[in-house]
Amino acid sequence: MEKTIVIKCGGSVLSDLSPSFFTSLQAMYEQGMNVVLVHGGGPEIGKMLQRLHVHSEFMNGLRKTTKEVLEVVEMILAGKVNKQLVALLQQYGLPAVGVSGVDACLLQAAPIDLEKLGYVGKVVNVNGDFVANLLQSRYIPVISPIGADKDGQKYNINADTAAGAVAKAIKAAQLLFVTDVPGILRDGAVVEEVTIEAIERMMNEGIITGGMIPKVKAAIAALSESLHEVMIVSGKTPFYKNGQWYGTMIRNEVGVY
Repeated sequence: MEKTIVIKCGGSVLSDLSPSFFTSLQAMYEQGMNVVLVHGGGPEIGKMLQRLHVHSEFMNGLRKTTKEVLEVVEMILAGKVNKQLVALLQQYGLPAVGVSGVDACLLQAAPIDLEKLGYVGKVVNVNGDFVANLLQSRYIPVISPIGADKDGQKYNINADTAAGAVAKAIKAAQLLFVTDVPGILRDGAVVEEVTIEAIERMMNEGIITGGMIPKVKAAIAALSESLHEVMIVSGKTPFYKNGQWYGTMIRNEVGVY
């Protein structure tokens, strides 16, 4: 199989994706890379819950998911957001297929803590063969992070967690986290390569702050024996052009800082 890249797009950046994001994907696809997209949709879910007057709260960064909330989460993630992203990719000539983690038991899930969080799930198994079959046919799978258990009960899964699990299952060469900034910044310049140890130092020194902290923590959590590189890139500027990557590469090995 050709080089496979998993790209995680957070809900907060989906509305800000620029044409250069899609031309970067075109360049990757035309060079024979396999591309998988996993997306969130938090802001859209929040708007719809408000519109429908459905109460929702967060615990440790995860949305407590009652049965009523779950209906809205699935409607927005597997419906509205997923199909918007598929349609955008196809506008740029990229053959995309939108699926949720429920399809073909793609994301088999179990509850994290049913009492405290409701139907918020963790990934216990990924149907990597299903993704591989789509990639073999040169489709770009666009995955919404809704999973299900063996009894058909659905769960809301954190998009970062889902992306990491998919990347591991299909032995992806790289996992990209798309954000609203070009990477980790130090004195206004992008840090091109960094280690886990250096990231911890940068957080202690106040170089990495605010919304970048959960992003780098999710990136670190995704690193594994099979996945050695995770990148933080921008959805507003090109992140891949002429064989060159633009963003911050986080590696298991020794890097530059």
